[in-house]
Amino acid sequence: MADTPVNWPFTPSPLAIDIVGAQGCHLHARDGRKILDAAGGAMVVNIGHGRREPGEAMARASSAVSYVIPPFVTPQRMQLAERLQRDWLPPGFTRLHLSSGGSEAVETAIKLARQHHFAKGDTGKWKVIGRDLSYHGATVATLEIGGHAARRAPVAAMARETPKAPPHYCLRCPLGKTYPTCDVACADEVEAIILREGPDTVAGVIAEPVVGSSGGALEPPPGYWRKLRAICDRHDVVLIADEVVTGFGRTGVRFASEGEGALPDIIATAKGMSGGYAPIGGTFATERIAEPLERTGDAPMFYTFSAHPAACAAADAVLDILSKEDLMARARVMGDRLGARLQRLKQHPNVAEVRGRGLLRAIEIVRDRETLERFPAEANITMKVLNGGLAENVYFYPGGTGAQRDVIVLAPPFIVTDAEIETMCAVLERAIDRAVEGDSLSSRA
Repeated sequence: MADTPVNWPFTPSPLAIDIVGAQGCHLHARDGRKILDAAGGAMVVNIGHGRREPGEAMARASSAVSYVIPPFVTPQRMQLAERLQRDWLPPGFTRLHLSSGGSEAVETAIKLARQHHFAKGDTGKWKVIGRDLSYHGATVATLEIGGHAARRAPVAAMARETPKAPPHYCLRCPLGKTYPTCDVACADEVEAIILREGPDTVAGVIAEPVVGSSGGALEPPPGYWRKLRAICDRHDVVLIADEVVTGFGRTGVRFASEGEGALPDIIATAKGMSGGYAPIGGTFATERIAEPLERTGDAPMFYTFSAHPAACAAADAVLDILSKEDLMARARVMGDRLGARLQRLKQHPNVAEVRGRGLLRAIEIVRDRETLERFPAEANITMKVLNGGLAENVYFYPGGTGAQRDVIVLAPPFIVTDAEIETMCAVLERAIDRAVEGDSLSSRA
């Protein structure tokens, strides 16, 4: 038994780098390398690696209350809930549900939309409309509503087909239109789906305000969310914003949906809530959503480790740092600088677009910038760029799914410096050059 190898990860991974420490924006590998974390892990890290405050808060919490069932009240739960409502949540979001991460937060949001209608007596309203080029989590239910083909494939046989709307993707409009003459037709497609499915069957619509890694920081055109809000109101459909990636300052504002002129009914979030220091997610709703459930005595289902006291303490410490050190404002400033530096890559013959907000940025790599021809899947460009970055001790996040491949996401911690931005962008350009080397259509080949 002692000779049995430890299999971690579950199957071999090229990213199984032995990390023994981390500080600021750098990961420290066992072999002595310092790797610049240009992705904030999985678009998670905001206050930076190695802060002692969250760990100390977790130790105090665990010493006081190691575990109680989620409905019990603890000082850690109440302190986090009070901070969220006082400093972070948009007006009207008075109901909080805490879970263990983003997938759970989104699944709770889906259930909550359905429970809301069920409690009102509209038992036929169960469908949740998602969008293509989206990722909402790793559970079967969240994979059902998501549009990430590769991640959905292994569970396709057990996953129900759910209606999907086209994404807002102006570079390659799925409807063949051009903004602004399109009048944001991609939002109108959501209403067309509701009418086709039957408004009496549709419980909710879910969307990322800025699409994360699946599409690569795809921003909505002006007016998209206002139109989506009006459509949902017309048909008594719950609007869910998946802010797992964008929440807690990643785009330079508290929640990306706040800047769109129309708030959702439910917000699901996670990553930046604890900055990676502990597993925690949140599902936040308005009184309108909660009132029917309260009347019938129904409630969202908790998970065993929902609102874990130590995780709540870590999240509270991280949110305290974000506020005291004004790091959301720093995310705006450094996001603008990262965006400006990436704009220099727009002239690269293999870069179709540079996009994003705040410290959520992405580039889309193509074989031919003029025609937007993609590299064949077997060229494996994204992994070549990722490996090229790691060869120079910079970690980027590989994005895209299906036909929308070869997207590189940059989402560094909010404490990133100008010098670190310059390093990651210079390395990215060299990594792209090496990845496309030898291709006949690439002028730098």
